Amino acid sequence: MTDFSDAISVATSGMKAQASRLRHVSENIANTDTPGYRRKAITFEEMVNLGRPTGEVAVGQVRLDRSELSRIYDPAHPMADAAGYYQGSNVNLLIEIADAREAQRSYEANLKMFDQVRQMSTALMDLLRR
Repeated sequence: MTDFSDAISVATSGMKAQASRLRHVSENIANTDTPGYRRKAITFEEMVNLGRPTGEVAVGQVRLDRSELSRIYDPAHPMADAAGYYQGSNVNLLIEIADAREAQRSYEANLKMFDQVRQMSTALMDLLRR
């Protein structure tokens, strides 16, 4: 029965990790027009138990994208310099939408795996009851 619980743990950790990724993507999208905002990205780390990989993932450190901030010309903006430019964000909506779709699909794959393991364990219990 531990194989079933291990599989459920792997799927659950994947869903948690993708939910966290989606949270950061939505934060990036919400701050697209925020001056000086740097895009956030997360990494995933493999969990280890007693020196052996478990197959589970955990959210690693949140990193700020160090790519150059966009320069926006708007002399009326309160943050504009003497030349009329201010620094926008480095969020690219196309990348964020692609990341959101990838996170959603990965979440759905983990959910499907969770559901399959649950169905298999239920079927096994039904067989054992006979």
